[in-house]
Amino acid sequence: MQEYKENSLSLMGAVSMGTGVMIGAGIFALTGQMAELSGNWFPLAFLSAAVVTAFSAYSYIKLSNAFPSAGGIGMYLYKAYGSNAYTAFFALLMYFSMVINESLVARTFGTYTLRLFDVDESSFLVPLLGVVLLIFAFLLNLSGNKSIGWFSTFMAALKVLGIALFALSGLYVMGSMDSGVSTATEEFSLSGFVAATALGILAYKGFTTITNSGGELVDANKNVGRAIMISIGVCVLLYLLVAFAVQGNLELSEIVAAKNYSLAEAARPALGDLGMSLTVVLAIVATISGVLASMFAVSRMLAMLTDMKLVPHRHFGMPGTIQNHTLVYTVVIAILLTVFMDLSRIASMGAIFYLVMDIAVHWGVLRHLREELTAQVWVVITAIVLDAIVLTVFIFIKAQSDSMVVWVSLIFMLLIFAMERLFLRSNQSHHSGHEGGSHET
Repeated sequence: MQEYKENSLSLMGAVSMGTGVMIGAGIFALTGQMAELSGNWFPLAFLSAAVVTAFSAYSYIKLSNAFPSAGGIGMYLYKAYGSNAYTAFFALLMYFSMVINESLVARTFGTYTLRLFDVDESSFLVPLLGVVLLIFAFLLNLSGNKSIGWFSTFMAALKVLGIALFALSGLYVMGSMDSGVSTATEEFSLSGFVAATALGILAYKGFTTITNSGGELVDANKNVGRAIMISIGVCVLLYLLVAFAVQGNLELSEIVAAKNYSLAEAARPALGDLGMSLTVVLAIVATISGVLASMFAVSRMLAMLTDMKLVPHRHFGMPGTIQNHTLVYTVVIAILLTVFMDLSRIASMGAIFYLVMDIAVHWGVLRHLREELTAQVWVVITAIVLDAIVLTVFIFIKAQSDSMVVWVSLIFMLLIFAMERLFLRSNQSHHSGHEGGSHET
């Protein structure tokens, strides 16, 4: 079994990890995309996403209190479904959604960085800078938990303060002068609003990375739940402040046109070119922190799945531990996604994978663990219903606007499940064929 260092991560470190992943991906990469789907209602889409996330968090807190583990969601699925293809499939959906999140943040890093030099986001430098960020995060992860904890805490504090100042400054300028921004509202589209909520959930799902550190967090039975609630609370406040500041300083058409760097554009009318530059620097800090925290958590979940014999593993001649190998796999996949996919499609695939996995977690609690966890049935059912509604509407909207994302997601999920079935059957046949032989040392 892979060794994990108990009590090596503090409550503050876990909160920093959760907010690091959420803020890195959420507010910088998704604001413009959510505005494109829901129009002037996008600030409230952040709030509705928080409501869905709050119901989801209930199951994870219950699970983390009962089964604190470095495997996090992988262990929770194992407890609910056992050692089979379903556990491996849903756990890998979570894994890939987190890797997709890393590539989303990496491309956001490239997009915002180039705003300092007025380079178009279509430039090849966007994925190149994203790759550089992923490699940097990989190297820092190799240095161990202490370096990650210190760096994550520092970066999380810096960006939370910076984003809060950006939002408050934008709101102040909006209220003290006539910015010329139209306050007219458009006709409300329920389907567009729900689809924006699906993307908004990506801005909060980073709380799940905290569960992957249950085996390393001090007093995990209490602090995993505390870290989750604190992280979500901080992000709800920041997202709403920023969304209203962006809305108050840009026309909707301007937000959509600059959807991949809308915060930088929103800072220009409020704070001038210097404000725009400072916002870009803040985005760089946030995205670095986001990739670092995500890579730290997701590689440990994959290592746990490897230890549980639920996924295949090959060393390929690499030295070091299984965790080091899973870091390599993670960064390679993230680099490929960063190079070959754009922000919108990356975010869409991440939302689909995550919501399917999230429904599986809640169903596992409801069907198999509710008595053991003393879980409130109505809360879990509500979480399932909300996830199902959001997922269905999001797929429907994407099928109309970009059907390739839906088909690629579906085919990818079918391939994952089929390969897992083959692997586990082969593994079982291998072990049964060696029964009665000598014991392994």
